[in-house]
Amino acid sequence: MGAIEIRCYGELNDFLPPPRRQRAFTVPWGAPGSVKDALESAGIPHPELDLILVDGQPVGFDRLLTSGRRVAAYPRFRRLDVSGISPVHLPPPADPRFLLDDHLRGLARLLRLLGLDAEHHSPTADADLAAAAADGDLILLTRDRDLLKRAVVRRGYRVRSTAPEEQAVEVVRRFDLAGRLAPFSRCLPCGARLTAATPAEAAGAPTAVAARETEYRHCPGCGRLYWRGSHYRRLAALAARLAERAGA
Repeated sequence: MGAIEIRCYGELNDFLPPPRRQRAFTVPWGAPGSVKDALESAGIPHPELDLILVDGQPVGFDRLLTSGRRVAAYPRFRRLDVSGISPVHLPPPADPRFLLDDHLRGLARLLRLLGLDAEHHSPTADADLAAAAADGDLILLTRDRDLLKRAVVRRGYRVRSTAPEEQAVEVVRRFDLAGRLAPFSRCLPCGARLTAATPAEAAGAPTAVAARETEYRHCPGCGRLYWRGSHYRRLAALAARLAERAGA
């Protein structure tokens, strides 16, 4: 059995054990197999890749490798446009929309607070979640690298942080969303975009609230009515803090 050489750059090293980070390493390689299989066997989910070189030449995921080849793998470039040379590069969607797995429900709520389209379902089988992301051209957010390795997933990202606030800042930075933030424009539980409440919709406010409030927002998705209640200042401070940390 022969071997191939792999070198991963930037944040792709997050997926590697310490002895393999920031350096070339070899893996046994027998019969020809795809470069996608080689990198995912090493721990790198394919949606995290933006450019793959084999012996210095850009290749696609289906490029077959034989023993002795050298593979260089790169994460998403933020200041370099590789769309003209990389077969695996996906241009960012014009209107980024996210699908989060069940373990990121706290992150989903914070992204919605910031006005981002973040869909979250109750526990869903991995196969169904991956298919939903692919069918809707959604960016799948998860901490499960095996979920991202599913072949149908086109857009995805493994969230590195474990605390929801850190995760929100991470996602906004990773996808350059600071200029798209619009706090309090979406329903926190369901994610639908809020609209100005009609008089009929506003009539559903409690009597004590109606005595002091004149402005309401309505959720066309779940029917909730919003006003600047006792939690508004706390949530406004949280949204401002997250936006500032993310560079907005």
